[in-house]
Amino acid sequence: MTDQDAVSPFQYRPAPNGPPVRKKRELPDGLWMRCEACEATVYRKAVAENLEVCPECGAHFRLGARERIAQLVDTDTFEDLFEDIHPDDPLGFRWAGKTFADRIRQEQERTGSVEAVITGAAYIKGRRAALGVMDGDWLMGSMGGVVGEKVALLIEHATDEKLPLVIVCVSGGARMHEGAVSLMQMGKTAAALARFDRAGGLFVSVLTEPTTGGVSASFAMLGDVILAEPGALIGFAGQRVIANTIKTELPEGFQRAEFLLAHGFIDRIVLRKQLRSEIARLIDYCCR
Repeated sequence: MTDQDAVSPFQYRPAPNGPPVRKKRELPDGLWMRCEACEATVYRKAVAENLEVCPECGAHFRLGARERIAQLVDTDTFEDLFEDIHPDDPLGFRWAGKTFADRIRQEQERTGSVEAVITGAAYIKGRRAALGVMDGDWLMGSMGGVVGEKVALLIEHATDEKLPLVIVCVSGGARMHEGAVSLMQMGKTAAALARFDRAGGLFVSVLTEPTTGGVSASFAMLGDVILAEPGALIGFAGQRVIANTIKTELPEGFQRAEFLLAHGFIDRIVLRKQLRSEIARLIDYCCR
């Protein structure tokens, strides 16, 4: 091998008739990715090191629940709670030739999670807190009976243990596959938060892309402090439904975190790299 071969990004091979030609090496799959916000092609490793935020424009990409927990909590401090509660198919729901029970097994195998929320207790910069993180990869973070039950139990745990409560929300809304069982979780979680509030607890709600439907109409918007990531979609019904209902054009940026902040629906927009510190600061300020 020559010195040129050792440093060149190309592979040399002799041509059948003529001088040597060079063939460019193929790049490994997944090395680069495209940002949908700014359309820049960015190095995948750089995005991961930047907490899944585009280094060019600052767009915040979606995270799985376990990734979010790893970013937020102190190393090896997260303790799962209520992980033995499993989803059911109360209506025997079927669509497209499949049962909801089959879909549940499919989602569990694909994501490695039992349901669309992970609940537990952990330390965030040395402050112990009850933490719930919804998983947008699990049937779009939809809220069914188990999600509502785990969130309600987490709130009650925070009440009993006098812990601050942090819930990271991402959801496509209430789960239609479970009918009224899903819808009743809105009232149940709200009632649990009312008891938590009377006990003097602090609830920090973190809204991420997207937080919609029954989750946004219940516990997500009941935080003592409501934080949101930049550009997060937050609302109840979809924009097309709203526009068709009120027969008017919606304002620019409608249902985005910046629009909600300007209209008083949330308290702060926080960059992902600052979220851990901001939550710890709020706990120090409010729980003295």
